[in-house]
Amino acid sequence: MTPAEGGRESGVLRVVVLADDLIWATRLVGQLRTVGADPVRVGSADAFAAALAVAPPGSGGRPPGYAVVDLTARSYDGLAAVRSAVAAGFHVLCVGQHDDHEERRAARAAGAEQVLAYRKLFENGHAVLAAWLGVPAPAVGSLSVPTSHELAAR
Repeated sequence: MTPAEGGRESGVLRVVVLADDLIWATRLVGQLRTVGADPVRVGSADAFAAALAVAPPGSGGRPPGYAVVDLTARSYDGLAAVRSAVAAGFHVLCVGQHDDHEERRAARAAGAEQVLAYRKLFENGHAVLAAWLGVPAPAVGSLSVPTSHELAAR
């Protein structure tokens, strides 16, 4: 991803997070921040569609290229959200229940690059998110948010 696409080379790695559960959304946003991302949390399909169209400052008018979709939501259709993000050119990672194999397969078929159980994400989330975003993983136990100088060095 180039700086014009809002990638890490531009110093800001924007990630749209679609989750309607406040606890899980807060955890996702926190983990994304610790790997140097700038998460934008939304909780509805309409807000997600709007966030997919917003270009970050300095991106040359291009929207961010990453989205995380919570498949367990009650207020929106997670699979439809995956399809719309993929159609907009986003890389998509989904989180959901570990025992819902059918929904996980459907999310992959809709274009999600990865579909993780919440348990996996929160046991090893920093490393998983860093690898997905193509950035270095923070030190184990690190809860600090990288500074702008650290981001620029990535």
